[in-house]
Amino acid sequence: MTTIKKQTELHNKIIKGMEKVYEKLLEFKKQKNSELVIIQGNEIVKIKP
Repeated sequence: MTTIKKQTELHNKIIKGMEKVYEKLLEFKKQKNSELVIIQGNEIVKIKP
């Protein structure tokens, strides 16, 4: 396997892992009924999941 293929495979695994983490975070916030803090533009915003 070439270096480019290894990097692409690793990149895809990282993206899939981050998607799972995001889903679990939203699930956790819904269970605890707590706000999700995000940045929109230059402002910090709190939203209910």
